[in-house]
Amino acid sequence: MSFLERLRHPFQPRQFVRRNVVEPFQEFMALEAASGIVIVAAAFIALIWANSPWDEQYFELWNEHVHLDFNLFTINESLGHLVNDGLMAIFFFVVGLEIKREVVHGQLSTPKSASLPVIAALGGMAVPGLIYLMFNPGGDAAKGWAIPVATDIAFAVGVLSLVGNRVPLSLKIFLLALAIADDLGGIFVIAAFYTDEISLEALMYAGIILLIINGFRLYGVRTLNVYVFFGALMWVAVLKSGIHATIAGVVLALFTPASSYYDPNRFRVTARGLLGDPDTDDHDARQSLFEEMEDLSRGSEAPLDRLEHMLAPWVSFLIVPIFALANAGVVITGESVSDAVGAGVSWGIVLGLVIGKPVGIFTFTYLAVRLGLANRPHGVTWLQVFGVGLLGGVGFTVALFITELAFESQVLINDAKMGILAGSIVAAVIGYLFLRLTPAHPDA
Repeated sequence: MSFLERLRHPFQPRQFVRRNVVEPFQEFMALEAASGIVIVAAAFIALIWANSPWDEQYFELWNEHVHLDFNLFTINESLGHLVNDGLMAIFFFVVGLEIKREVVHGQLSTPKSASLPVIAALGGMAVPGLIYLMFNPGGDAAKGWAIPVATDIAFAVGVLSLVGNRVPLSLKIFLLALAIADDLGGIFVIAAFYTDEISLEALMYAGIILLIINGFRLYGVRTLNVYVFFGALMWVAVLKSGIHATIAGVVLALFTPASSYYDPNRFRVTARGLLGDPDTDDHDARQSLFEEMEDLSRGSEAPLDRLEHMLAPWVSFLIVPIFALANAGVVITGESVSDAVGAGVSWGIVLGLVIGKPVGIFTFTYLAVRLGLANRPHGVTWLQVFGVGLLGGVGFTVALFITELAFESQVLINDAKMGILAGSIVAAVIGYLFLRLTPAHPDA
């Protein structure tokens, strides 16, 4: 149904919910599932390239230094660090938008609805971290305890989509909310445990810029270029402060307005008033009408929703695949595999993902429901909750990201990457088969 036709029809609640809740959610799920395939392809290319006769070119490319001089500040980083610090800031910006949307409008909007995915995420972070520390209780290896705590939303949702209609929509929504709460925990871990020495001067500049951005927001400034400019300045200030630059993306997302400039409840009435005579032959009148309708449409959509809709495809199909290409390349030889098999880092990650995630998510979910802290999703069985826990063990993007923050030794980095790849593949396969073979009817 076209926009004009919708305006001429009376309001119908069921169609409104389907069009504005169900369909956008299905589109989002499809986007995440498709992006998972692209990310896998990028990671596969990185592995092939790093183990080909052109392996030196692979590592030289990402170690190539880029020098940018903007007079006010300079950036001198390797291409790989620019991907991790710069492009991933955009990734975490979109993650921040998703978190804020869920807190304001979605599954995390009320204490009752937020409690279950948040509690499940806490279990899914605590148990894998403890398992990792059992294998790596001290030394440099212990710094990687947070590697198995994160869930890759694109892969997890992608695998769940392969199960098809054997799982209820409420289980998919639970996984999505769980992964978003998990991302929030991962962001906190990065900020709290993987921060270098703090530069108070740079942090002060970042705070001033944030106040300016908030002032623009409060006064209703809607010009996107203004926010892009000051957002870039804030990113540089955070980069120089010692806090990881990706945190700037999250903070900016949390300050993005979740309400529209115009009252959305008045949209239909205002639009009808603007339509007048849509069949007029006056070109200028029609053009003026279209411009006013466009302004009304943009003003009735929250900046948070508009930015997420605009950036999500770029993040899913370009930024994260580039990150995978830059970070998934690990040299696989008989010696490196032998080292990884005997390394506590690899075992801690694999067992943290394959065992720690499902045990932590299921146990904390079960206790929360039994203690009356939350309700089990409608139509979801306990076996399906455990299956979601298995899919929670698919950790890739954030796990690789934390690996680069946690370790300086290339040996530890290689062991961690092999553990991430092996653990994620095993968790994905077991999770898919488990949910595929699990009865769909609710249990006690």
